[in-house]
Amino acid sequence: MKFSCDLQLLSDVVSRVSLAISAKSTIPALEGVLLQCNDNYLQLSGYDLEIGIIRSIHVDQEEEGGIILNAQLFGEMLRKMKGPEVHIETDERQMTVITDDDTQFHILGISKEEFPSIPSFSEEVSFSIPDPFLKKMINQTIFATAQNQVQSPILCGSLFDVRDGIFHIVSVDGYRVALSKMEVDTKKNFYFVVPSKTLSEISKLLVDSEERITKVSVSEKHVVFEIGEYYIISRLLEGEFIDYRSAIPKESSTKLKLDATELRHAIERVSIIINLKNNTPVKMNAADGMIKLSCESTLGEGKDQFVVKMEGKPIQIAFNNRYMIEALRHCDQEETLILLNGSVEPIKIVPKEGDDYLFLVLPVRLKTDI
Repeated sequence: MKFSCDLQLLSDVVSRVSLAISAKSTIPALEGVLLQCNDNYLQLSGYDLEIGIIRSIHVDQEEEGGIILNAQLFGEMLRKMKGPEVHIETDERQMTVITDDDTQFHILGISKEEFPSIPSFSEEVSFSIPDPFLKKMINQTIFATAQNQVQSPILCGSLFDVRDGIFHIVSVDGYRVALSKMEVDTKKNFYFVVPSKTLSEISKLLVDSEERITKVSVSEKHVVFEIGEYYIISRLLEGEFIDYRSAIPKESSTKLKLDATELRHAIERVSIIINLKNNTPVKMNAADGMIKLSCESTLGEGKDQFVVKMEGKPIQIAFNNRYMIEALRHCDQEETLILLNGSVEPIKIVPKEGDDYLFLVLPVRLKTDI
């Protein structure tokens, strides 16, 4: 294999394809990026047996061929070179020479035959969505995915639920629910669960321009995201996802209209005395147009308060500080509604206008609730 191409472009693509590469693996090929050169195009592939990322770029080809190069080492070499063009050449012993005008590296590669086969894909259903909307929906929900793969593997991903022309992304970890939704142009109803690792990596490839559209295609066991010139394929999680719709409270006896950032900062202040050894809850008392927050631990006591627009019954409720902070951080409107229905029912957080997102946080039971 022998070719030349733009150094910066190759470096950028190697960096992005490396998002799907295992940092440490007992299989050396999984730590590498596959380079395949043919017909003046270089295809770069990364695959860790769960997610694969592929992109092709134009090169000036002299000889076709393929090689696997350690992604971390190859990427670091490219970043340190000055360019503007890089020349890459491999021989029959897998020795690869990487040069620009002033710099030369030699790196021993691995035969392309040792690279695992990326699954073939046959599209069953699909829809398209502008990049910034998909990125926002992922960021508004991924934080609520479960971390324990042993007890609840299906909850270690987010549900993609397309129903009646509305696309929902839903994450549940047993203590909270995060939901984001928007309209899409499809008449079919379908759903599937994407691993949170996949969503984390594709979020890095999405841009802020509404002009760029990502196509999402799904088959029985895999999903494909076509993001710009990148092709990302991921396995789907199998199992029955929680019926999140039945968990959403239909009624509320107390409604708080407030600034999500103000409440978040107040919770952060009283949470200073919480640490991993004394993960005590934060108490919130809402009455007479005032929210009072308090927290007690072996380290001390914290209190804070602020004025709130309030309708309905006074209430005292307790919650995990981190769960509330993460939900409030992802509210994208200044004024937010917090809907409550007693001290043991989920805390419901929704925008003041519209219904494009929803967060639920289970309260912590106090002795007075038992």
